[in-house]
Amino acid sequence: MSKIVTLGEIMLRLSPAGCSRFVQVDNFDVIWGGGEANVAVSCANYGHDAYFVSKLPEHEIGQAAVNALRRYGVHTDFIARGGNRVGIYYCETGASMRPSKVIYDRAGSAIAEADPCDFDFDKIMEGADWFHWSGITPAISDKAAELTRLACEAAKRHGVTVSVDLNFRKKLWTKEKAQSIMRPLMQYVDVCIGNEEDAELCLGFKPDADVEGGDTNAEGYKGIFKAMAKEFGFKYVASTLRESFSATHNGWKAMIFNGEDFYESKRYDINPIIDRVGGGDSFSGGLIHGLITMPTQGEALEFAVAASALKQTIPGDFNLVTTAEVEALAGGAANGRVQR
Repeated sequence: MSKIVTLGEIMLRLSPAGCSRFVQVDNFDVIWGGGEANVAVSCANYGHDAYFVSKLPEHEIGQAAVNALRRYGVHTDFIARGGNRVGIYYCETGASMRPSKVIYDRAGSAIAEADPCDFDFDKIMEGADWFHWSGITPAISDKAAELTRLACEAAKRHGVTVSVDLNFRKKLWTKEKAQSIMRPLMQYVDVCIGNEEDAELCLGFKPDADVEGGDTNAEGYKGIFKAMAKEFGFKYVASTLRESFSATHNGWKAMIFNGEDFYESKRYDINPIIDRVGGGDSFSGGLIHGLITMPTQGEALEFAVAASALKQTIPGDFNLVTTAEVEALAGGAANGRVQR
């Protein structure tokens, strides 16, 4: 299988049990996750050599984060140790018309304050097939943005395919700051993944579709995909298309463009959603696996959409599914019958 590298922050997620509210509980469940860490876990589950690059404190909480990755087969060789704290986020799971809520407590985390000397990116990228990052990482801090650029440059020196999940987070930066950092980084990117909001806020592209009103007609995305591919030279542009009927009931499909042809996936009705955090990351992980191992972009996209549909039935950030389980769903086994 392939060597896949991801760069980002793994965080300690503290969540009330079930759908309880922050203000009514006396304890929180401990869950580990974070965009690129989630992608690394997915890729490891599919049999790849997945390496997660980050910086974590030397204390026991930092070690707990490292152990969480090792548990699922992610290589931690390139995680630098040092700094003072692990980023934290609190996540309250919504239900019906009440949305989920995230509160960040991640300022001053180890990776946010990491320096280029903490990483030998040429060594990290040596022999790698794929490098994945998301817009969350350069949003963490100016130092993290510089690390992202250096990692992308090293990936290109070593002939590594680079993918990005645009992942705009309004609690981390403004659209003006995002575009000033993200647009120059697109020169390194081969595969661009992002929904309609990400494309507009990170890159300045707006689809002709009323997403808030539930209009996810793929036709509205074709113009934006073509424009993005033309401006930045992407080999593939992909987007998930989520119909949000409530916090626990979504329609889910995706679309991909390879510069010549568009492909729209089958649609899944996810009801009830158990935990949608990490849904986009599981799509990225599935798409990376699909584009590496499958002959067509259509097959790759169907795998990615099935993988991300399954993730939203699993508590926590990580998508804990096997290749066989994803392929079974992509092949039509969606009735949820007990497997005996």
